[in-house]
Amino acid sequence: MSRDALDALFKPAAIAVIGASTKPRSLGRVIARNLRAGGFAGPLDVVSPKYPSIDGIRTARSVAELHPVPELVVVTVPPELVPEVIEEAGEVGVKAAVVITAGLGQGPGSLREKAHLAARRHGLRLVGPNCLGILSPHAQVNASFAAAPALPGDLALLAQSGAVVTTLVEWANQRSIGFTGIVSLGDMADVDVGELLDYFATDPATRAILIYMESVRDVRRFMSAARAAARAKPVIVIKAGRHEAGARAAASHTGALAGSDAVFDAALRRAGLLRVNDMEELFAAANTLARVRPCAGRRLAILTNGGGVGILAVDRLIDLGGESAELSTKTLARLDEVLPSTWSHSNPVDIVGDAGVQRYTDALDALLEAPEVDAVFVVHVPTALAAPVEIAEGVSLHLAQRRSDASDLAAHKPVLACWLAQEEQAREHLQAAGIPTYRTLTGAVRGFVHLHRHTEAQAQLLATPPSMPADFQPDPERARQVLAEAPGTGRRWLGAAEVQALLQAYDIPCVPMAIVPDAESAVQAARPWFEAGQRMVLKIVSPDIAHKSDVGGVVLKIDSEDRLRQEAHDMLLRVRARMPEAHIDGLMVQPMVERPNARELIAGIADDALFGPVILFGAGGVAVEVEQDTALALPPLHLNLAQDLIDRTRVARRLAAYRHLPAADREALALTLVKLSQLASDLPEVRELDLNPLLVDEHGAVAVDARVLVDVAPAPVSGLLGNPRLAIAPYPKQLEAALTTARGLQCRVRPVQPEDEAQLRRFFAEVSPEDLRQRYFSPVKSISQAFIARLTQIDYARVVVLLAVDAADEVLGIAQLHADPELEEGEYAVLLRSDLKGQGLGWALMERLIDAAARLGVARISGQVLRENSSMLDMCRQLGFRVVADSEEPGIMLVSLPVAPSPS
Repeated sequence: MSRDALDALFKPAAIAVIGASTKPRSLGRVIARNLRAGGFAGPLDVVSPKYPSIDGIRTARSVAELHPVPELVVVTVPPELVPEVIEEAGEVGVKAAVVITAGLGQGPGSLREKAHLAARRHGLRLVGPNCLGILSPHAQVNASFAAAPALPGDLALLAQSGAVVTTLVEWANQRSIGFTGIVSLGDMADVDVGELLDYFATDPATRAILIYMESVRDVRRFMSAARAAARAKPVIVIKAGRHEAGARAAASHTGALAGSDAVFDAALRRAGLLRVNDMEELFAAANTLARVRPCAGRRLAILTNGGGVGILAVDRLIDLGGESAELSTKTLARLDEVLPSTWSHSNPVDIVGDAGVQRYTDALDALLEAPEVDAVFVVHVPTALAAPVEIAEGVSLHLAQRRSDASDLAAHKPVLACWLAQEEQAREHLQAAGIPTYRTLTGAVRGFVHLHRHTEAQAQLLATPPSMPADFQPDPERARQVLAEAPGTGRRWLGAAEVQALLQAYDIPCVPMAIVPDAESAVQAARPWFEAGQRMVLKIVSPDIAHKSDVGGVVLKIDSEDRLRQEAHDMLLRVRARMPEAHIDGLMVQPMVERPNARELIAGIADDALFGPVILFGAGGVAVEVEQDTALALPPLHLNLAQDLIDRTRVARRLAAYRHLPAADREALALTLVKLSQLASDLPEVRELDLNPLLVDEHGAVAVDARVLVDVAPAPVSGLLGNPRLAIAPYPKQLEAALTTARGLQCRVRPVQPEDEAQLRRFFAEVSPEDLRQRYFSPVKSISQAFIARLTQIDYARVVVLLAVDAADEVLGIAQLHADPELEEGEYAVLLRSDLKGQGLGWALMERLIDAAARLGVARISGQVLRENSSMLDMCRQLGFRVVADSEEPGIMLVSLPVAPSPS
């Protein structure tokens, strides 16, 4: 959505309500009253052909009669009239419409679709239908039928439920919490959560975004917007429907374990959003994250004048996943110096019921300066020996004074507070000092845990992963050939031979095997393995049997040819008796994997109806669905994300060394998960995949059994962004190419990857200060890790960063394009290693960047160039850019180039 259209929603110059009547409960009349009562200063009109005036407002028969033309219309007409009203509004130049009317239906040919198509024809953007409306308190716009207006403030609220909006507004008003904008999204025929996330992420007046979600319409747009917004400010989400009634039917273990809410949770985590469970937690999280600096760790010290309350707080902290700080000998000694001998001598730090201001501030200083403490929670309980408000004021003034010294880093550690007496008066002093306050111990502890989780999520967004092994070279073409040659049609399970060939194309370790028709053939196939001293495993092979062990289709530890012959004969009889309808292709013989130290795990790919492929990991074996110890992540993954996926399971603890067992090879396990992620990214045909069990020990990982469900008619893979089923745009491998400049410099061009931090750091070291100044318009003192992370950890759906690299993969030059969410315009930049200027590399990179922009669908490339940078300006002119002076900055030239769409 263009910024202009959204500004018409939240900062309209003129508004019209279409569809009011003189009935007391008429929606249009109520909304017009709310707009007038809210103090909207611009022209406010009502369109109603039946009535000459409503509540003293003169009406018009149609929107075409209105002058000036309203930027925003609020539509409350009957459902059958909505498409016609939207058509007329679009024709006269209305920019945005909020459709309150319900009952427009769904699907092709519905009134909802007709209204949406009418809006699209005229570039009008539509909120709703079936919504409560929108509120923009700073602009005094209450275009809703909410029972009460919202206060102005610095939170944005997006909700897919009008009831939730009214409830949250009432709740916030009672606590003097205000908003920059509130949107009831309704049925989301046009405007959705992703578009509004993009808007409020760049709104300087909004410090945090709150979302109530039930569903997502455009998953990739939502993920792009969420990832961008989370880097700019806290985004806190309530997702309804956590306990879905009835699990989705799935044939594989992986599919059964990947519930839709768990997938949604994985998506929010990947985007860096913070999920909460209820409305109070939603505002508490916003209160914490907006007032407190990021937290370096999870170790909390609790400072209180009541020991029992402190112990309760520690219990709740541990329940919620925090950690009670273990005070060092040095910190204990310092506290001994300033506290009476009766203090608790441990955390929680109970400074006794008669504690006054001085005792609180002395203890607070000691805890803030303790390196083993990441944050401090200050609690005051009522006693007849202390003045709560006086202590709150004293603590606030003391901390504010310390924080006025920017070099006092300890003072800027997070401090949270809970006053259990005279809370309202104490809160005024504490919040004025930037200390978030809470009415309950649980609220405060949960606020700290939110802070830590958000800090972790931000760190993960910017963390540089290790490089992938050089010998990992997946062969997607071979994998596609395997799928194309596999017998059968439609949605089906691959045969064992095809499964093994598919895994081998992605270098996923698996056990060798032979597929045979009968017992005697099994003995012949197993003979070389028996001669090598190995025992055998025998399995039934059938596309109709999902879990072989359930029908007696697996026998382990077969130690002789005679026993193998008998087991094979018995297995065929047994399975045919138990599943006479199953088609049996034969038997699989494999050498027994003898790994006494191995942990039995599961890894796989699940298929979510909304988010597409999902990577699953957890405890494996036959009891996998009983254990319920799994975690999910959206592909594509890199090694850091794979390690995080492992850490989110209980079985991760068993990967470490314990008792007689050596530590399992976590790196090999993480690499296997990344390989599965690559497979899921490359092959939309693969709908479900199980590696169960996946054995991992000190020697590495090996898949003992595997199943793959495919669909031979998947969504086609085309365009720059690859597999359309992925919620997150994958690495655009299509942009990789050899490059020879006009002056003979040979190199390779490829998109940037998260692992490129080291190469880029070396590259910037080879760029002169003057070249950096011309690129960034001011002297650059240093290149931070965060800066490079934002260059490498990009959203390929909106950003192109091309690297020119030599044979050793060292960076020679960079070309960047950052597009707006609608891909209407992308801002470019080019930077070369200073010793390579004049060799045609900049020109060649610009040509590749223009081609990439066309393939991405960007309509126009623009940029800013210093007037003194004559070489860049000359290149732009020769490439067809329009070059004009910036009317506001005389030292800057503006360049722009329309981009023709690419046929690919």
